[in-house]
Amino acid sequence: MASPTLAAGAYAATQRLASPTAGKAVAGAGAPNFAEALGNVLQSVAETGQRADQQAGRAAAGKADMVDVVTAVAESETALETLVAVRDKVIAAYEEIMRMPI
Repeated sequence: MASPTLAAGAYAATQRLASPTAGKAVAGAGAPNFAEALGNVLQSVAETGQRADQQAGRAAAGKADMVDVVTAVAESETALETLVAVRDKVIAAYEEIMRMPI
């Protein structure tokens, strides 16, 4: 059965990216940089989607419980919605920076 906390973990990872102290880490101090953190979040969302696809395939073959399929699809949907929300925030921040006078 897929873990229902995976989507919550992806959301927490994106929250850490958006925290005010995220940019204050010293380079080389063991903290992941933005690109690594973003890559980890994207990988997590992709893995969630793959699990949902696998569960749907197993259900089509009659080898999976529908509760597991629904849970996997819901986790995938939540992770994707979180990713889209983060993307929207990044775009809004970029637009705000572009409006700043030089």
